[in-house]
Amino acid sequence: MTKRFDKSKLPSRYVSVGVESAPHRSYYYAMGLTEEEIARPFVGIASAGNDSAPCNTTLDQQADWCRQGVNEAGGMPRRFNTITVTDGIAMGHQGMKSSLVSREVIADSVELSVRGHCYDALVTFAGCDKSLPGMMMAMLRLNVPSIFVYGGSILPGRYQERDLTVIDVFEVVGRYAAGKCPLSEVTAIEKAACPGHGACGGQYTANTMACVAEAIGLSLPNSNMAPAPYKSREEIAIAAGRQVMTLIEKQIRPRDICTREAFENAARIVAATGGSTNGALHLPAMANECGIDFDLFDVAEIFKSTPYMADLKPGGRYVAKDMHEAGGIYMLMKSLAQTGLLHLDCMTVTGKTLGENIDEVTWNPDQKVIYDAKTPITPTGGVVGLRGSLAPEGAIVKVAGMHRLQFTGTAKVFEREEDAFAAVEANAIKEGTVVVIRYEGPKGGPGMREMLSTTAALYGQGLGEKVALITDGRFSGGTRGFCIGHVGPEAAEGGPIALVEDGDEISIDAEAGTVDLNVPEDVLAERRAKWEPRRNDYQAGALWRFSQNVGPAYKGAVTHPGASAETHVFADI
Repeated sequence: MTKRFDKSKLPSRYVSVGVESAPHRSYYYAMGLTEEEIARPFVGIASAGNDSAPCNTTLDQQADWCRQGVNEAGGMPRRFNTITVTDGIAMGHQGMKSSLVSREVIADSVELSVRGHCYDALVTFAGCDKSLPGMMMAMLRLNVPSIFVYGGSILPGRYQERDLTVIDVFEVVGRYAAGKCPLSEVTAIEKAACPGHGACGGQYTANTMACVAEAIGLSLPNSNMAPAPYKSREEIAIAAGRQVMTLIEKQIRPRDICTREAFENAARIVAATGGSTNGALHLPAMANECGIDFDLFDVAEIFKSTPYMADLKPGGRYVAKDMHEAGGIYMLMKSLAQTGLLHLDCMTVTGKTLGENIDEVTWNPDQKVIYDAKTPITPTGGVVGLRGSLAPEGAIVKVAGMHRLQFTGTAKVFEREEDAFAAVEANAIKEGTVVVIRYEGPKGGPGMREMLSTTAALYGQGLGEKVALITDGRFSGGTRGFCIGHVGPEAAEGGPIALVEDGDEISIDAEAGTVDLNVPEDVLAERRAKWEPRRNDYQAGALWRFSQNVGPAYKGAVTHPGASAETHVFADI
């Protein structure tokens, strides 16, 4: 141990200091701790490690490496685990209804473990899409000194001299359904796409939120884009354990770091990297934990003025490994900072400001992944917010890599994703169609499913920009094509999407930021008068509880009032 800490104001004093804590200390002696070790600050190390998917299989090892750093810097590490729902496996069936709900369960379970055991600080490890925001939401909710560590991405697969990600597998299903490839190609691609440990390699939701964690200041600089198999992940985990002890000493807390300006920086990075539309769902949810009003429209406003700079899949050519080798998210921020679009005085977990961290980076003009902000791929971001008569509470579309930004077509309405996917498989979706999938929102699903199976199949059939897809559900970060999600109010709330009928004309303009249902108001009034709420099949259990409490998508689909309703913060007990 290198330093002694005064525990008189730390939460762990309730379970480790004084005669009254003798029963609590007896449990720690039972686990082999010494008197000196019990006197240290207790650091919770939360891991989302499990055998569910390769995204999570290295997390427990990384969390155990973190123990070394905590020990070296004078803390007492206490590891515990939480769940994940892996979107790639849950996708395309009823299991996807559990995905967004898992974000809340992850945040709640970490909160309860830290509260129950009075931990003084927190280091979190996550790999799958919802586990990243779930962990960061818990950090912000508890407001003890905290660091987030991403488990790292998978290395790209290889097939016929080209890099693969799991999205190639989803898309080859569409090609096979359209008769454009043999079954042997499907089998070859599915066996080659995911060669080992780590989260999906493109700029999908996991890597988007990993970039957010660095940009918002909750992760160590250039720590998150290193692939899961790299030796440097051990060094990163140990460094996080050491640094969290410095945060305890200086009492730098997550809400000191995640100011409104920091959320604006994070939104810039989502757009600049052509990131997942889910960023516009998770940033408002994280802001809610801080008591900051930062909704979809705030995010979308930032997207409008952000250059798209990173040539990453699914819209571009490269994967996270390439981004890491090009210098990572700090390399991108080095160039973006020169435009004046970043708030450089925001605090980070290094104890330095974002600007001070960026000053330590030297721009690499030889790398090919990250464009200079002065000469970007496109002058505005890869993700666009929409609003209009079909979506008064907003919607969102990922335009990175798209060639057309306007679309007008006739509606083909489906009441659930499975029916839409069956129509795609049967080659029943024709050019010029606007596929509408409704009753898949936060309440109506419940759980706001992602639609990657359907969108990837459309793309695989060559219809990616020849049709549009609109839903009150969500899209995977791997989705590409004219796909609009987060439409609100959702159908279950009687929003305009509930009133659409087959053959209605719908217009989308991603340049102007509009999405409109071109039906006369008197006709809509007649339909509205006849509309009745639908009862879903989830009338008990976790999905029912979520549907009863969840708020609108534009505010992050959160299930509690957040810091604005707090009367105390855990860190101050």
